Amino acid sequence: MWTLSTNGREQEPPEQNGTVVTRMTPLLERNEQFARDYTPTPLGPPTAQVLIVTCLDHRVDPAIVLGLKLGEAPVIRNAGGRVTEPVIEDIAYLAFLAEQLFADQIAPDRLFEVAVIHHTQCGTSLLGDPAFRHQAAGATGQSEAALEAAAVVDPHVTVKADVERLLTSPKLSPKVSVSGHVYDIATGRVTTTVDARRP
Repeated sequence: MWTLSTNGREQEPPEQNGTVVTRMTPLLERNEQFARDYTPTPLGPPTAQVLIVTCLDHRVDPAIVLGLKLGEAPVIRNAGGRVTEPVIEDIAYLAFLAEQLFADQIAPDRLFEVAVIHHTQCGTSLLGDPAFRHQAAGATGQSEAALEAAAVVDPHVTVKADVERLLTSPKLSPKVSVSGHVYDIATGRVTTTVDARRP
C-alpha cells in the first residue's frame, strides 16, 4: 500500500519478498481464493436474460445490490449510468451477437431486457452546479454542455430520459425491451420507475 510521509505526500509502495506491494495486491490475493474453487461458465446466453446499465460508483455494485452470480447478466457501467451513444452501440452489438450465437437457445421474438439503473447521491449531480461544471470541463477536456447533459441530479427524471433515448434509437433491436430503475443509496433498495417495454 502507499504510505504518507511526514509532509503528507504519498511515498513509493513498500516491497514484500522483493515484490512491490500495490493497491491491487490484496485484490489479487482474493482472486487466488476465487480461482481455487472456480468453475468456468460455458459460453451461452446470460441466464437472467437482463443487461444492466448503471453507474461506476463503487457503492453501486450490481453483483451485490441485485445478487447477481457469474454468467447471469452483462453489465455496462459509466459515470452516472447514462445511456450514451457508445452504450447504445454496445447494446446493439450484444443483441446481434445473441442472435448469431444463441438463436437456438432463446425465444425467437425476444433477446433480453436492458435495465437502466440510476442512483441517489450520484457524484455526477455535482455537474449541475455551473462553477463545478466549468472546473470539470477544464480538467477533463469535455465540453460544459456534455457534462451538464451527463449530470444525474434527479435519478427518477434522468432514468426516464435514458430509457426513452434507448427505446427511440434506430440501433435498438425490436426484440430488446428496456426498463428504468432507481437505486437508493440510503436504503439499499431498487425501485422501478419505468416498466419494461419494447421499441
